[in-house]
Amino acid sequence: MKIRTIALYPVLCLLFCSITVYSHGAEDAGPGTRNSKKLRVIFDTDMGPDYDDVGAIAMLHAFADSGYVTILGTIASTKYEGVASVLNVFNTYFNRPGIPVGVPGQWAYADKDPQHWTDSLIARYPHTIKNNAQVPDAVSLYRKILAGQPDNSVTIITVGFFTNLNNLVHSGPDQYSRLNGLELVKKKVKNLVSMAGKFPEGKEFNVYKDAAAAYDLFKVWPKPVLFTGWEIGQQIRTGLKLINDASIRNSPVKDAYRISIPQAASDHNGRMSWDQTAVLIAVKGCHNFFGIQKGAIEVAKDGSNKWIRKPDGPAAYVTPKMPYEQLAAYIERWMMHQPM
Repeated sequence: MKIRTIALYPVLCLLFCSITVYSHGAEDAGPGTRNSKKLRVIFDTDMGPDYDDVGAIAMLHAFADSGYVTILGTIASTKYEGVASVLNVFNTYFNRPGIPVGVPGQWAYADKDPQHWTDSLIARYPHTIKNNAQVPDAVSLYRKILAGQPDNSVTIITVGFFTNLNNLVHSGPDQYSRLNGLELVKKKVKNLVSMAGKFPEGKEFNVYKDAAAAYDLFKVWPKPVLFTGWEIGQQIRTGLKLINDASIRNSPVKDAYRISIPQAASDHNGRMSWDQTAVLIAVKGCHNFFGIQKGAIEVAKDGSNKWIRKPDGPAAYVTPKMPYEQLAAYIERWMMHQPM
């Protein structure tokens, strides 16, 4: 089997554990802390098959309420009917109903959650997007958002498949930009933070469910990448404190965990928290949370991945540092944030 290595583009002096502009003193700050510098984020999610995406989007809105983040768009990498509505439910709940939502226009993974929490949230909570047909194609939305941002300013957080990013880099000029997709990414994107892969090698859901996209994307992706792998989130259990907090009422975040956790014996200590780690390190950096291993990723056609250690490599993955129980408590505190 032929395996390709991610192209060795310049790293642009990125220090992977210093992605953000925030000082070390901000690391322990909780919801409500204000910061004058805001990270511009596009959130790309497979919202639905699992529910750690719910914890991740809750954290992202908590960071936005605390002044750390401007959420430019919430884009699905799944295509089941209702995914646009679910994203709009969370954006509306956190008082940002106008955040643009996109859904893949081409082929995309279409399975939804077996616990039926998405249907429950759509039925219970306010939203103005009633079906996927109301929102733009994911690539079109990416291009529109990126074209309107300052150069080298956008952080993309992916906690799902690479379907959209692969389609983006292979897109042509349109009404939003005369640049093709790869040129647009080079010009506007600062970095990519991704929950994907298993390190130093393995086969992980977000990569292998659209293996062709991951295989193609990492031949050409031109910007620094920081991965948080399956082996990290597997150890971080969250959700129990959230669902047992009686002060949190009428919350789609709480409801998703309340509905889903009892349905799996493996979740009796809380749900594994893969996607939350990507939001955490995108916004707060690694610093007190994780170490890193720099290098390059190899993605095979079957969606398996291997890591090539390179001190000057264009990518990095995170390694354990903070004790997992302490990290889980920190993450869940942000997940429990209530709308301002």
